[in-house]
Amino acid sequence: MRGTTIAAMLLACMGTCAAYEGSDWPSWRGLKRDSTSPEKGWKTDWSGGGPKQLWSKQIGKGCSAFAVAGGRAFVLGNEKGSTDVVYAFDAKTGQEVWRHEYPCPLDPKYYFGGPSASPVVDGDKVYTLSKDAQLFCLNAADGKVVWQRDMAKEKGLKRPEWGYAGSPYIKGQALLLNLGTAGLCVDKSTGKDIWFSGADASGYATPVIFTHNKQEFIALFAAKGLAIVNPERGGVLSQFEWKTQYDVNAADPIVSGDTIFISSDYGTGCALVRIGAQGLQEVWRNKAMQNHMSPCVFHEGHLYGGSGNGDAADLVCIELATGAEKWRRPRTNGQGILAEGKLLHITQRGELLLLEASPAAYKELGRVQVFGGTCFTMPVLSHGLVYCRNGDGNAVCVDLRP
Repeated sequence: MRGTTIAAMLLACMGTCAAYEGSDWPSWRGLKRDSTSPEKGWKTDWSGGGPKQLWSKQIGKGCSAFAVAGGRAFVLGNEKGSTDVVYAFDAKTGQEVWRHEYPCPLDPKYYFGGPSASPVVDGDKVYTLSKDAQLFCLNAADGKVVWQRDMAKEKGLKRPEWGYAGSPYIKGQALLLNLGTAGLCVDKSTGKDIWFSGADASGYATPVIFTHNKQEFIALFAAKGLAIVNPERGGVLSQFEWKTQYDVNAADPIVSGDTIFISSDYGTGCALVRIGAQGLQEVWRNKAMQNHMSPCVFHEGHLYGGSGNGDAADLVCIELATGAEKWRRPRTNGQGILAEGKLLHITQRGELLLLEASPAAYKELGRVQVFGGTCFTMPVLSHGLVYCRNGDGNAVCVDLRP
């Protein structure tokens, strides 16, 4: 009887282990850069006090999200108001493996300041961008500088009000950046220019590569609107004017088929535009969704995202095709990611929520307070662990392993 019980337990364990599938999260918005994780079998039962904290660290002020790859967690913060730090931690223990420091002012204008762009891990290299456009390629193993450039000084860039916030985007040999009029591209191995669009102030979003009619293009949320850019040699192929107060076009465009969704705060709202023979044409426009910083999560024809700025703002679900609002949860502003049809959403006040990604209604499955302060940064799910950070630099790793 005892042998039978042990055998049954072993079989159950093997079944659970086989069902779980972990994944790295090497860049801003994940593997596919769409705020979704391929992880399966992570813990969604948050009863009994909810998920436990595995480790915590102080990483300096900023909005940079984590990138997790090769057993390490990378992130940026600003220490002492004058120094940016790129950190590499052991992903499971939080032990610091290395750090790279360079001078950069905190620049806390109406917020806590610090770096806004997130690191990107590509093979054995890590790429980072400061809010003053200092671009680094570092060895992932030890943090040593492979190459570095000061793009603002070299190019004479006109700095946006809150500095540079779009994360590096790597496609093949190209490293794309939302710097200047309509982007900048360098060779990831050498840092040498491939193309440059001009020195005007940029938007705050990360470039997005997409395919249309079997050709690749860049969707870039620039300071004055959405631009479709040639990825090989630069140059704006089409544009859609989108005026936002202070030019804060910060949420990445979301491409679905032949349409692109854009959204901004300060009362601007959102729109769906279609890519056609005559360029970008408006499908609809309203104010149901107003992304202040992070983009929405797109799932099965619907968008889920924080709308507005401040703790009193809302979490909203709208239909992509029509812009119709499906539900609105007041005072739940924040940013989230998707995994297995569930939303991991962190509020501006530091509560991590587990939600059903359904347009039918707001359905909360779990909630845990991970820290206080103000959080403008999306959580990251990698190998069953969730990495969160707030603006003051409190970083927490929450365990959702089965």
